[in-house]
Amino acid sequence: MTDEGIRPAVAADVAAVKAATDAAYHHYIERIGVVPAPMEADHAANVAAGRVFVTGDPVIGLVVVEAYEDHLLLDSIAVHPDAHGHGVGRRLLEFVDARARVLGLSEVRLCTNALMSENQQIYPRFGYEVVERRVDGPYDRIHYRKRLD
Repeated sequence: MTDEGIRPAVAADVAAVKAATDAAYHHYIERIGVVPAPMEADHAANVAAGRVFVTGDPVIGLVVVEAYEDHLLLDSIAVHPDAHGHGVGRRLLEFVDARARVLGLSEVRLCTNALMSENQQIYPRFGYEVVERRVDGPYDRIHYRKRLD
């Protein structure tokens, strides 16, 4: 697997987006007791709407983002387990910040399941602060935001 930069996903990437997302999130099913929301996303619709950006050939990582009036939502970030420890996640998070700036947005928001404890260590290191913890249906989520300079 090689990292070839970050680019918008195209229709031909949908299967790889699903595969990378499933590989990244599958191990959480037992821990949180439900299928993580990113695994149930409509990947084809997200790709068609221009919300998915991928890296690697084959795809080893991706982000799903959605622009709102006052912030960019990082809906999902996934790095294939085979690519862990190579800076893929860091590059994707940096891309999200840059994407928000290009869109004229000064804040990035995201949420993670409260039982995905690894993420609670990662996001603050990248400048995210906890906004709130809220239960949304079967998901106990911690909401974060990052204000960009």
